[in-house]
Amino acid sequence: MNRHLPKYIRVTGIVVIVFVLLLAIGGYIAYAKREALLQHEISKAIAKAKKDYKLDVKIGSAHFTGLSTVSFSDITVVPEQRDSLLRIKKFEVGVKLMPLIFGNIKLGKVLMDDAHLNLSSTNGVKNFDFIFRKKKDSTESKSKADLADVAYNLMNQVLYKIPDDLEIKNFLISFADDSARVKLLTQTAVINNGRLSSTIKVDDGVATWHFGGKMLPSDKEFDLNLYAEGKKVEIPFVEKRYHLKLNFDTVTTRLQKVENSDGITKIYSYWSVKNLLINHPALSANNVVVPDGAIDANLFVGKNYLSLDSSSQIHLKKISIRPYFKYELNPVKIYTAKINTDWTNAQDVFDAAPDGLFDSLTGIKVSGKLKYHLHLFLDSSNPDQLQFESALDKQNFKIIKSGKTNLAKLNDVFVYTPYEKGKPMPSRIIGPENPDFTPLNDISPNLRYACMTSEDPSFYTNRGFVLESIRKSIATDFKQKKFKRGGSTISMQLIKNTFLSREKTLTRKIEEILIVWLIENNQIMTKDRMLEVYFNIVEWGNNVYGIGEASRYYFGKSPSALTLGEGIFLASILPHPKTGLYAFQPDGTLRPSLQNYYHLIGDMMAGRGWTEADSTGYGYSDVRLKESLRQEIAPIPGSVADSLIHQNAGDDDDDFTPIIPQKISEPEKKPGLIQRLFIKKDTGKKDELLVDTAGKTKKEIRQEKRALKKLEKQRDKELHDKGLN
Repeated sequence: MNRHLPKYIRVTGIVVIVFVLLLAIGGYIAYAKREALLQHEISKAIAKAKKDYKLDVKIGSAHFTGLSTVSFSDITVVPEQRDSLLRIKKFEVGVKLMPLIFGNIKLGKVLMDDAHLNLSSTNGVKNFDFIFRKKKDSTESKSKADLADVAYNLMNQVLYKIPDDLEIKNFLISFADDSARVKLLTQTAVINNGRLSSTIKVDDGVATWHFGGKMLPSDKEFDLNLYAEGKKVEIPFVEKRYHLKLNFDTVTTRLQKVENSDGITKIYSYWSVKNLLINHPALSANNVVVPDGAIDANLFVGKNYLSLDSSSQIHLKKISIRPYFKYELNPVKIYTAKINTDWTNAQDVFDAAPDGLFDSLTGIKVSGKLKYHLHLFLDSSNPDQLQFESALDKQNFKIIKSGKTNLAKLNDVFVYTPYEKGKPMPSRIIGPENPDFTPLNDISPNLRYACMTSEDPSFYTNRGFVLESIRKSIATDFKQKKFKRGGSTISMQLIKNTFLSREKTLTRKIEEILIVWLIENNQIMTKDRMLEVYFNIVEWGNNVYGIGEASRYYFGKSPSALTLGEGIFLASILPHPKTGLYAFQPDGTLRPSLQNYYHLIGDMMAGRGWTEADSTGYGYSDVRLKESLRQEIAPIPGSVADSLIHQNAGDDDDDFTPIIPQKISEPEKKPGLIQRLFIKKDTGKKDELLVDTAGKTKKEIRQEKRALKKLEKQRDKELHDKGLN
């Protein structure tokens, strides 16, 4: 066989020579025809842009300057009936031949000089809206895309479009809308031997940014830094448009690896920031500053989901947090979130909190260890089955020294100043010096048990939180697509009113939760003292605070003399205290729409042994508003009053407009027309909606009955969301 070897070598050599000759001939023909081919492809691209995107693209000249390099000049792109979008004086691009042979376009060199990308949005008209234009639907049914493949291909396309060699001069990006504008001028940007350096002028020299570092797109790696010259990086447009103040010293981002295996695209990255400052009305009233934060963000993309993998880690000073988030798109949307930490020194946890996040706890000294766990699972097709767990575990945890706020201050006499719309109301002394202060033992059990039943039935056994109530609140918020309920316990309401401002911010809510945990888990206050303070500060009406003021305001009696019916009434107005007078009719009796609420709360109280079962309404019929207040009740339809009562039943009631007193000099001996129209008649039937039919059409009666039914459902739902039925 060896003697025949030269023959095979000769045949192989001939095949190689023929292939090389054919390649050379094809290359020569392509080279000779390349200018014509270039012009043909440019014409096709211009026509496609005109047809599909209504873009008028013009190119002054285009020609080859090398084997695989094309030079363009005087490029303009103008959307139809829109402002000019893009202008480039000179643009030169070269592609790598080897990837091109295999059908991939890999940019080798890019040179751009004197360019302007102009983005505008005026009166709702955008010159870049063609980007969002949907293509016409095909008659063929298409299967859902595999997100893992889409992500991997997109990463490759993006990285392939980053050239190995880059030189940009005077590239201006501007954006303007009806309220703000921003300019970013890249004076220079260079990639050379895997190093990127650039200088960017912001808003005609207001700031100078530098963006640079290692850039190896072919290896799917980069390590870049963004920082400002002599000041923080700040984007004025963001603050003007979104009222979000955001700046930082340096941000670092690294792409470490991109791979696709087992049907999953895995993107390993790292992000860090120095002295990040955030300020937004929904987040906090103060600046929140993160001195040094980082995250190892490992993004996994599957066929139908996106996830931040549990191998990711958030680093804040000395603590590490393991987050996990997953979003499944089909067949239904499913959300999963997990946050875990290892046992960590408690002091390190508090020291890691960003400056301005927990103002009242600034300077706190603690000992021991802490460990946190959170789990949330929400199937959008069945939100009521939401899973929720949250636990902050402790080992030998102790508070050595309080921070800025003394957490034990409520154990002694203190001054309480309520706020209305950010303005202080008259202060109250919470202690014996105040004649309206009422010790817990002097408050009628009827009121105590009614309020606990409606607000926090497990007050004496929980540790400040009821996970089931929070779980139901999250489900309710998701279904209604707004933050409607907060799942607050009596402990949380107490802390909110005594330690924190009334601002509705995320940081305030988190601070509230943390203070409740500290007080409950360190037994800083007894449950009895917490309840006593709660009843003496909680709002019961317009500038009516504390049960001493409330019982005298509505009924002209001391808190110890409150009946069961009066206690249930006062419990009913806690979620919306400024609406208390709307619950009454001009004769001082309660509106019929409250009967179902009385049966519901009363039955639950009886079930817990807090009162006797009563089929007649748990004192509903015996409640009478004191005589002097009845003249302030306007004779309005029950459905209107019920609507006013529920116009603001949120966490805070600051935005409610209180009832306007209508003084009557002399009571009428006979009811007038208005009173006859709106005073209800007692039909004597149980469990039937009482609607005044005098002077009303059948349609109006039906409408009022529907309004009352809707109100009852709302009340039942509120109680259900609190876990009370």
